[in-house]
Amino acid sequence: MNGAHPTPLKFLHPGWFTLVMGLSGLALAWHAAGPVLGPWAEGAALVIGALAATVFVVLLAGSLRRWQRHPEAVAEDLRHPVRHAFVAAMPVALLLLATWLQAVDLARPLAQALWWIGSIGQLGVTVWALGRWLAPTVAHAPDAQSLWNGVTPVLYIPVVGNVVAPLAGVGFEHALWSAAHFGIGVFFWPVVFTLLVVRRLAHGPMPPRLHPTWFISLAPAAVVGLCALRFGWPPGVAAAVWGVGLFMLLWVGTQARRYFAQPFALPFWAVSFPLAAFTSLTFKLALALAHPGLQLAALGLLALVSVIIAALTLATIKGLRNGTLLAPEPVAPVVAVP
Repeated sequence: MNGAHPTPLKFLHPGWFTLVMGLSGLALAWHAAGPVLGPWAEGAALVIGALAATVFVVLLAGSLRRWQRHPEAVAEDLRHPVRHAFVAAMPVALLLLATWLQAVDLARPLAQALWWIGSIGQLGVTVWALGRWLAPTVAHAPDAQSLWNGVTPVLYIPVVGNVVAPLAGVGFEHALWSAAHFGIGVFFWPVVFTLLVVRRLAHGPMPPRLHPTWFISLAPAAVVGLCALRFGWPPGVAAAVWGVGLFMLLWVGTQARRYFAQPFALPFWAVSFPLAAFTSLTFKLALALAHPGLQLAALGLLALVSVIIAALTLATIKGLRNGTLLAPEPVAPVVAVP
């Protein structure tokens, strides 16, 4: 690879599993389009999901190799105020792959195994990530400030990511355990959102490199709405949550041009899964309410998210070839607020 770092494996941090989340979400969005677009949408869901599974296997193998060859890099990720939260992308990716396998009716025993691994892993990562909030710190010391540095939209993944579990868990007849996950995620959704707003207003903006991660704010509403339908709740509940998701999309979307004006980096993938999940919710809600306007909006969203993820995939391949990815991240200065 032209210009590649001599040890690219060292920089394969857990954030790369967001690619699997985005591709899995797109596969589920195409599957949700099946009642409208017919069998070829199901075929697209199968192909995209298989690609997501392949990427997961490659990343898992690379991560295990990295752990063996660069344990200090893994330890640095676990200490990092932002990258540590990406550890949850691995169990969330497993939960989404299990959901895809269930949706396309493939390898049900494997899907159940992946779901349980992802479920237990997600709970464990949530406890571990939030344990940092209770860790001993000294007032006005760098480690105390780092707690605010770690309040980014990436925190939604380990904390609110629990709401992903019911998407397949209900179908596997694990309704009680799925509801427990759902309760954890829903409880912490407004907590994380409040912390993000406080951090932005009182402690200044995040580094520009992390600006695209604001799109993760769309994901909780999208997945909670899908769970509401999965639990069999009235469509009106899902519609109310869909409205929250629509607001988040419009709210953050107004800044999209500024967020994505910078050179391509891995955080750009933050838009992929949230938008795909919102597309799935729009399709399912349109079907539940028999609403042609929502169905048309869902088709537009499906086209948009498909183009975006295709562009992200091409940009990622280009970045791997020219060495701008799997390289040391630029260090943003941290300015203390008096």
